[in-house]
Amino acid sequence: MIIRPPRHWFLRLFAWHGSVLPSIMFRLSLNLLMSLAAILSLPWYETLGVKLTLAPFSLLGVSIAIFLGFRNSVAYSRYTEARQLWGGLLIACRTLQSQVMAVCPGEAQRVTTLLLAFCYSLKHQLRHSEPRPDLERLLGEDAEDILSRRAPTNMVQLRMSQWLAERRRSGDLSDIVYTHMDTTLLQLSQVVGGCERIVSMPIPFAYGLLLHRTVYLFCSLLPFALVVDLHYMTLLVSGFISYSFLSLDTLAEELEMPFGYANNHLPMDAMCTNIEINLREMNNQTQLPDTPMPDRHYRLS
Repeated sequence: MIIRPPRHWFLRLFAWHGSVLPSIMFRLSLNLLMSLAAILSLPWYETLGVKLTLAPFSLLGVSIAIFLGFRNSVAYSRYTEARQLWGGLLIACRTLQSQVMAVCPGEAQRVTTLLLAFCYSLKHQLRHSEPRPDLERLLGEDAEDILSRRAPTNMVQLRMSQWLAERRRSGDLSDIVYTHMDTTLLQLSQVVGGCERIVSMPIPFAYGLLLHRTVYLFCSLLPFALVVDLHYMTLLVSGFISYSFLSLDTLAEELEMPFGYANNHLPMDAMCTNIEINLREMNNQTQLPDTPMPDRHYRLS
């Protein structure tokens, strides 16, 4: 995620870090080469007696803009849902921790460890990264059994459910308290299910492929429709239109799966650290992780 301090509107025009421009520079350069080819071949092109007009490109451009806007709206709704799920995870962790501290204060540290293992395990599951360092730091020798499973996040949640059942059987929890804490654990399960739904169910591939091909074909042929009337201005006009369409296409691809490491993905490292700070502080621990801060490129991972 890009977190920039407020800046003057004019300076924001030249912002580089956080923009999709670095990702599409090569593709924009191809469009500029096509514009140069159209300008250099204009004398020969005019002798053919075949002229591309702006009318079909205007109709096609409007259609592409509408569908790109729709695709970006769908991608952003997935990003928003992911952000809400992780916000709900923070709320559920705080709630369960406060409940445990109220009724079983001696078990608060154990629950904190399991909750943190759950959060870090979920982060690594969504990012397809290695959870071993974080789980071994939190669980010690118990991490090996969880790491040997195909769904470690689910196993951590099972451990919490087993702990809750043990406290109920030992008589430490009343039926009402047990029900409330079990409901909080259910919220954790819903977070996992929601995140897995986003990861496993992308936007239909054929829909994105159609837009992708149409955008690139449109940007490649556009200079030949502009060059007759604009000549050397074709470079500027075609480049600006291509920048708009390619940026929207790239941004939709980035937001479709919001759990990665791209500039506009969720800062799950920072969110896990924030949850750890909250839970450990609730236990009156003083050795807390540092507050996550953006790097020199304003990027918070």
